Amino acid sequence: MDAFAHGLWAAAMASGIKRIPGARIRIAWTAWWGVFPDLFAFTLPMTQEIYLRLAGVSSYGQTGHRGAPHHAEWVWQLYQVSHSLIVFALVFGLAALVARRPVPELLGWLLHILIDIPSHSLRFFPTPFLWPVSSFQFNGISWANRWFMLCNYSALALVYFALRRSGRHARARSQP
Repeated sequence: MDAFAHGLWAAAMASGIKRIPGARIRIAWTAWWGVFPDLFAFTLPMTQEIYLRLAGVSSYGQTGHRGAPHHAEWVWQLYQVSHSLIVFALVFGLAALVARRPVPELLGWLLHILIDIPSHSLRFFPTPFLWPVSSFQFNGISWANRWFMLCNYSALALVYFALRRSGRHARARSQP
């Protein structure tokens, strides 16, 4: 799925969690963690590609392993790290130990991985969610299909509409 949609889904999840009495979660940070796996994997290669284009030495259109540009084969390594449920669990556990409590904003990262599993095909950056224990990957539907994008953003619009509507009803019930 595209990074923008990941951020929107993570923010929607945080908005829903925030409505639970006693729940504390920061929506902006959850959205940031929702896009983190893609930022981690793609920021350096994209910066490198922009620099090469400006220098007139672009490798655009020349792809290697898993769709990565030839000059950025190492992007797959970054992608495996940031899209692994095992890596996420280790970081989540470490963050909980350091903070002495679970850090719910990191759930944006978990949601990103869970969404990517069925929304990536084996042809372009399949989600290595069991890395480094297993190389198994699910052959999902490519998020870049127009109909999938339409369904995804329509679902986001419905979710945000429902969150807004339920928020209005909650405020109306709490006023005397």
